[in-house]
This record gives sequence, structure tokens and C-alpha cells, in this order.
Amino acid sequence: MAYEPFNLIGKVALVTGGNRGIGLGMARALGQAGADIVIWGSNAGHNQAAEAELVTLGVRVLAQRIDVSDEAAVVAGMAEAAAAMGRIDAVIANAGIGGGARSFSEMSVEVWRRVMSVNLEGAFFTCREACKHMVARAQAGDAGGSIMVTASLAAIEGAARNEAYAATKGGVVSMMKAIAVEHARYGVRANAILPGWIATDMTAGAQGSPAFTEKVIPRVPARRWGEPEDFGGIAVYLASDASKYHSGDSFVIDGGYSIF
Repeated sequence: MAYEPFNLIGKVALVTGGNRGIGLGMARALGQAGADIVIWGSNAGHNQAAEAELVTLGVRVLAQRIDVSDEAAVVAGMAEAAAAMGRIDAVIANAGIGGGARSFSEMSVEVWRRVMSVNLEGAFFTCREACKHMVARAQAGDAGGSIMVTASLAAIEGAARNEAYAATKGGVVSMMKAIAVEHARYGVRANAILPGWIATDMTAGAQGSPAFTEKVIPRVPARRWGEPEDFGGIAVYLASDASKYHSGDSFVIDGGYSIF
């Protein structure tokens, strides 16, 4: 018999950037555990493909075209999702972009602000609207909820030439701790997930680099790139009642890279 707290039937999970990569890996696992799924993405074609895949799991799926850097779009999207699905129990602020420069001294303000707008402000808008929904539910007698953010090892390690990206990822880790403390009284947990080297579109350049393959990946004790599916377990755990007393934490998913 399966461990019942991992059963997500009756729950609704919203994943930003849920149409590809780590976000889709999480959405697949959440659907397999029984949750109905909302995915946000800015590419309509990718949304459609992800929705077509996820509905085969036998759960309800809503795909919304949302740019998380647009505050009004996030506010409207969260309200639409809650109305369409009836409730939102778990929100994963996963949408993000890369953005670096040949050196920090050459980093443009345009790059800095673009990365901030998606990775930090987008996570802020998403988490704020999720909190509004979950607090209102709690005040109506239905407490509980889980908020997650996809950060990065860049939050805790030195990411040369990626200072903008690192700043956003360190920022969201701190934001989740603050959310966790403020919202515990409503039964709402908040946690961060820190991926290592994962094979996604964002790391396509590194995946195609012989030097990177020869020098960096051998430093991963697991001796391989991470895959989106490696994040299914943590997503299900944090969305489920199994984690109802686990909040304010940061989960490093990197095959052991950061400790080697």
C-alpha cells in the first residue's frame, strides 16, 4: 500500500515555467500523484504540447500563457486559475531565465534588469498572489498550502559572470524564508529548491561544450547531468501532506556536486 500522505488527489498545483524543463518534470510527477495541474508559460506552442501530455495522466489541466514579469498578467492569471480549478494548493515559482556577460564589469543594466524582472520580480508576483489565495482560504476555515521556488546553486556558490542570475536566486531563497515565517499561522509552507547542473534548454550551451563535459560533469559524484525528472520527488513531497511540518528550508538537488 502506498504511503497515503503522498496522494495528491483533490489538490491543485500551479507550476510557472511548467511547459518544459524542470517545471514540466515537476508537473508530470504531480499529475502522476493525482494532482490537477495548472501550467504557466509564455510560449503558446510549448504550453499546448505540455497540456496534451499531462492530460493523458487522467487529471485536469489548465495551460495559461503568462509572462511572470508582467504583474497584471500574474494577478489575473492566478485569479483565473483559482476560479477555473476551484482552489490552488501548491504553487511552484519555477519560471526563470539566464543572463550573464563576458565579465561583471561588462554586464549591462539591460541584462541586469531583464533577469531581475523574470527571476526575482516574477517570483515575487507569483508568490504574493499565491499567498493571498491561501490566506483567504485559511480565513474561511480551509488552512494549508505549499509555496515553492526554483532557485539555483548560484544562490550559495560563486557564479562568475552571472552576478545578475546569482543575485536573483539568492534573493528568492531569502524571500521564501520570510514567507515561511509570516504564513505558518495559516498552515502555509514555503521552501526553495536549488538545482545543480541540469540538462535543460538553459544549459544547452554547456551541454554542447567538450571542455565543460570533460572538466565539470566529472566533478558531479553522480557522474551525469541532472534531468527534469529528478525534481519530481521533491515537488510531490513539498506539495503533499507529508511535508506539512517542513517549511523555510532549501533543498539542494545536484547529484552531490556542491559537497564534492
